[in-house]
Amino acid sequence: MVRTEDVRRLSVALLRILGVAGAYYVGGGIGLLQQVVIDGAVVTPLWPPTGIALSCLLWMGLGIWPGIAVGTYLIIETLNPFELVGMGILVGNTLAPVCAYLMLRRVGFHVELDRLRDGLALVFLGGLLPMLISASFGSGLLLVTGSLPAEGFWSAWSAWWAGDAMGVLVVTPLLLVISRARLPRESYRLPEAAVLSVSAVAITLLATRSSLALLFLVFPLLVWAALRFQLAGSAPCVLLLSVLAVSAATDRVGPFADHSLFEVMVNLQLLNGAAALTGLLLAAVITEQMNTRSGIEQVCVELAELVEQLTPGRWRNGD
Repeated sequence: MVRTEDVRRLSVALLRILGVAGAYYVGGGIGLLQQVVIDGAVVTPLWPPTGIALSCLLWMGLGIWPGIAVGTYLIIETLNPFELVGMGILVGNTLAPVCAYLMLRRVGFHVELDRLRDGLALVFLGGLLPMLISASFGSGLLLVTGSLPAEGFWSAWSAWWAGDAMGVLVVTPLLLVISRARLPRESYRLPEAAVLSVSAVAITLLATRSSLALLFLVFPLLVWAALRFQLAGSAPCVLLLSVLAVSAATDRVGPFADHSLFEVMVNLQLLNGAAALTGLLLAAVITEQMNTRSGIEQVCVELAELVEQLTPGRWRNGD
């Protein structure tokens, strides 16, 4: 019985690790569809595997970290033979989400993202700070081995860091909300969700493909999504914006036309970062306020029941 239980646990753990490796590899393949070469270094403006890795760690715990390493190895093998640089990238890409998970757990992060502090923790402790590790490991080894010239180091490093951080800020909230997504109870919200979806596609395409400076149009859309649907509305909108903006930037069309690669990357990452922060933090604030209101309403109901039990009539009957 003991051996059977141990085998079952080992099998479940192995399946989880393989599942994480597969998801990481698929996410990497999607990210590489929009790759950018900076002085010989292949980087992506949005790297989904970092968001996938952190989400899996938050769901299943630290034990699935080998899946992240295996997924990274498989992606590296599809690009170049696995050598010293590949080992450094593997270590950096594994350590970054693991450190993010440990820091988030340290501060009591809620996967529901129902507090402003959770949104801020995901931004800084989940995205911006730990992704310095992967960017530094990867770009540093490329520099040391001569695969990256010294003058191109900071450009490659910043693009690497921004791509990994955007993977967390864009993909992780979406995966966390999908895992507990439910259809709205109010039937009238389904048509509103449909209108929001159609509007998001139309406005984002216009903003990212038009030669006019219309990128500001996406922010009222994000506010609408966060106010009415919280994270379930803002997270898909942020992902849609990021994907279409990356596509427009790599095609050098719309607001990204007639600019140098450095200018395009700066504009793109500032747009993605501002959109992710707007959607994530506003949704967290609205959710926190709604939960506070629900708690107050529950206390009022309980207080009303207590007052009803202590009415003067009941006291007289008791006397």
